[in-house]
Amino acid sequence: MKYRIQQILTISIILLFFSCSSEEKQSIPTNADGVAILTDDQIENLVKRSYQYVAMYNVNNKFAMKAGGWNRLDSDTKLKDHTMTEIARPNNDSFYSMALLDLRAEPVIMYLPAFNSKYVSLMVTAYDHYVDVPKATRMGDFKKPEKILFYSDRTEGYKGEELPGVDMIYKTSGDFVSAVLRIMPHANDPERFKSIVETIGMIKIETLSEFNGDQPKVAEDISFPELGKTDLNVFENNLLEVMQFVFNHVSFDPNDPEDKAVLEAYKPLGIEPGGVYNAEAVKIDGKKFREVAQKIQSEYLGKLTDPDLFAAITPKMFKPKGVTDLETVITVSIIGPIGLPMEEAMYPNITSADGEPLNAMNDYVVKMTKDQLPPDQAFWSVTLYDKANGFFIPNDRKKYSVGENAGFKFNEDGGIEIYIAAEKPDGVPEENWLPLNRKDEEIDLILRIYVPDMEKIKTWKAPVAQKVNL
Repeated sequence: MKYRIQQILTISIILLFFSCSSEEKQSIPTNADGVAILTDDQIENLVKRSYQYVAMYNVNNKFAMKAGGWNRLDSDTKLKDHTMTEIARPNNDSFYSMALLDLRAEPVIMYLPAFNSKYVSLMVTAYDHYVDVPKATRMGDFKKPEKILFYSDRTEGYKGEELPGVDMIYKTSGDFVSAVLRIMPHANDPERFKSIVETIGMIKIETLSEFNGDQPKVAEDISFPELGKTDLNVFENNLLEVMQFVFNHVSFDPNDPEDKAVLEAYKPLGIEPGGVYNAEAVKIDGKKFREVAQKIQSEYLGKLTDPDLFAAITPKMFKPKGVTDLETVITVSIIGPIGLPMEEAMYPNITSADGEPLNAMNDYVVKMTKDQLPPDQAFWSVTLYDKANGFFIPNDRKKYSVGENAGFKFNEDGGIEIYIAAEKPDGVPEENWLPLNRKDEEIDLILRIYVPDMEKIKTWKAPVAQKVNL
């Protein structure tokens, strides 16, 4: 009798377990095709809280592919052109040297040489798109060679202990990381340019084992979810798979409200840190997610025309976790990922004088007097993009920006006129002309100000683009 009671209790417990598991799996109802039934608010919340991860998953992995894999360097030695499509609104006024790091098996050490350049910075970000700048000329760095070691919470066999010969130990927020050097190349000074290119060749990365004279440890083979040509492709085709991968390779803070919110949003869908993606467990309506993501993208791109709003978020752009907010991170993830915080660079948008969106069916001029020039303490530039994708506009001259590196000419009074036109206007210096293709598409003009003068920037106003008939 006692044995029979124990049997009944055991069976009851098993049935209760499966009942609870079934209820947990059905916490979000599904339709006949197994697709989760979500409200519009739920979808919008998921899309907004996913954007930073989707954008950086695409960016970091695309650059890793371009470099030939992880724990490789991908360094510029010439200014970029319109074939650059790995990232929205890329930089045409400085060189990138990107270290794409896989920190799972062991730490990676980066060798930083001294640079003869007005501006250099090292920016670090993982799939979470929180940004930190541990080294910059603004802070007195890059005057002498240094070595910096990177590791994450999941790096095997290393917990942050000091090492002889290493100058700085840096704990990242994820396993797959981009450590990006931005270097002003002084392209209009041939001798200095040559010296900087040679110095870039001295940048090196190696694993801790290699640093100690041993063979590098081999990380476990891993299958990366498919990348999207754009972020919208991920939202439509494989959002849950990408987010499960991201959750397994990013560190979340249980006390951070944004971290808690994204984890709570995905838990009912079966996506949790340490989980395994199961394509049959829960499905979502990818077309609906893409539609919502596209709407949010358009909404946030539209905010670029509001100078007051842009000024309000600028102090929170490209900051570490806890020093920014969701709205700002969404904005920068859509406009152009992996930028710099305002102490290093500012990115004011140049809008049209008539308040209408800039369009390639028109020609424009941006005028600045000497006193209206950007208050930089390193250098500044103006770059032209197509608005839809954030890519350079193709042209035979390969001219995409006006600035100290790409070239510019001041007028007799020390000011400048920059023309954005299908054909170069008579009398306009070649350096001050940004070519566009005459077609009905919206365009963007982004002004970059490196190491802005924080006092002068308080009263400085960004220029506007005036429509002209040429």
